[in-house]
Amino acid sequence: MSASARAFGPVTSGTTASRPYLIVAALLLASFVVGFDTRVFTVGLPDLRGAYSLGVDEASWLNTVANAPQILISSAVAWLATVFGVRRVMIPSTLIYACISFAIPLVHGDTTLFVLHGARALLLGVFIPATIMVIFRNLDMKYWLIGIAIYALRVPLSQNLGFVLVGVYGDYLGWQWLYWQDVIVAPLIALLLFVAAPREEINVSLLKTADWGGMLLLGSSMAMLYVALDQGNRLDWLQSGIVTSLLVGGAILAIGFFINESVVKVPWAHASVILSRNIGFGYAVILAFTLSSSGGSIVIPSFLQNVVGLRPIAISGLYVVGAVIPVFGFITLAVYLQRRVDSRLCILLGFVAMAFGSLIGSRLTVEWSPWSFLPVVLLFTAGQSFTFFSTVVYLLANSDPKRATAASAYIQVIRLGSVELAVSVLSTWLRRREQFHSNVLDGSIAASSHELHGIVAKLETLFGTSPRAGLEALSVVTTQVRGQAYVLAYADGFVLSFCFAVIGILLVVFMGAMPFGPLHPDFQYRTLAPRPMPEEKSV
Repeated sequence: MSASARAFGPVTSGTTASRPYLIVAALLLASFVVGFDTRVFTVGLPDLRGAYSLGVDEASWLNTVANAPQILISSAVAWLATVFGVRRVMIPSTLIYACISFAIPLVHGDTTLFVLHGARALLLGVFIPATIMVIFRNLDMKYWLIGIAIYALRVPLSQNLGFVLVGVYGDYLGWQWLYWQDVIVAPLIALLLFVAAPREEINVSLLKTADWGGMLLLGSSMAMLYVALDQGNRLDWLQSGIVTSLLVGGAILAIGFFINESVVKVPWAHASVILSRNIGFGYAVILAFTLSSSGGSIVIPSFLQNVVGLRPIAISGLYVVGAVIPVFGFITLAVYLQRRVDSRLCILLGFVAMAFGSLIGSRLTVEWSPWSFLPVVLLFTAGQSFTFFSTVVYLLANSDPKRATAASAYIQVIRLGSVELAVSVLSTWLRRREQFHSNVLDGSIAASSHELHGIVAKLETLFGTSPRAGLEALSVVTTQVRGQAYVLAYADGFVLSFCFAVIGILLVVFMGAMPFGPLHPDFQYRTLAPRPMPEEKSV
């Protein structure tokens, strides 16, 4: 076995699809299913709590079970697609996924509900990694940027269109359609792949030398860390034995994975894949991007729901006008620029857009309505479209496409892990800042405060002068103070988002130039340029 094969993992090669447009359509639907289902479940969780009579703790663990299994399987999907082919991996997964999605709204009992959600998440983890493998195994080079654009489009589109879907389902069609939408879409993905995906032989030699231990170690370690991050804020991090055990256990398994990859004869995803400068900075940019974009994806809807008290249907208009419609123009512009300029410039433009959006959002006040966030949503949508797409192109351009199996394992870990890390960091930040502002605001209110007595006296003219009326007046004051503390905390959330955008800009400064290859902006011009005719020799 060659040294390069030992260092980077199995070679990825496939058959070019004869119907690339159908493959692109399947990629579009598969990537959207992942984004929509993850976002729709998170936004629609309050409705699911009511439908299944779940407590706060039960709903929190249901959310964890419905997402954590994705990272357990996703890193190994690229290898499975390399060995068995995309058809054998994707088609059965989509059909079983549709059946489970149909069954979940019909079940009763907590155990069955949790088991079905876990199985559904496991299948959901197949879609995105398989999408990347289809791009490099079954699409011609000229379609690579389009395929990657579709992969990147799902991030801003699903985050924003998810609110529209939850609003429509919750208020008009019924909460069951949070699941039943996949009964229609998933079989359509299977049909497109059945028609368009080429038939490939099973790679028996690769199957015989499978690094099952490495796959199990990486998936298990990342799943444990994912659960720890998901439950950390609610259980107060290291104050909880469960969270501490998960963090320590996940770290030990991760170390075991890297040791395994360095000693096994045929490694599955050797660490050398991510040790180059450009790839290391590319992964760091993905992390900074996810943390920065959380200002738009988490802070805005949380403020409108928790402070203003709006249902998702009331917020959907903002996201249709500010995100769903413009995102197609932004991603098209990103593809256009990617064909002409270096990826680093597009990444920089995205971070700058999110930084400006965060600055505007940091001026948040209690008077803001949904449409007050329109400039912020537009800037974050532009930033998400440019930064994520161009960073994925940059990462893949710095990787050998023939080694996409190994590189994809790390891409999936960074993708899912960074999203959960961003949610955990921002949730903890908002909780701590709300406590801080509550203490500061409450500290100026004392029993002898003339301002407090003046406000209570005005309120007593509405509630009366009975002892109960006095308590109701104090309750109103407390509610107003707590609401103002939340507003200040959400404004601080935008400040944190701005800081991560600045970190992302600094990271771009240290990124090296893209190597020449199929994703380089000059590739099509150099490969299509006519070769100079040899000079005629004089006789």
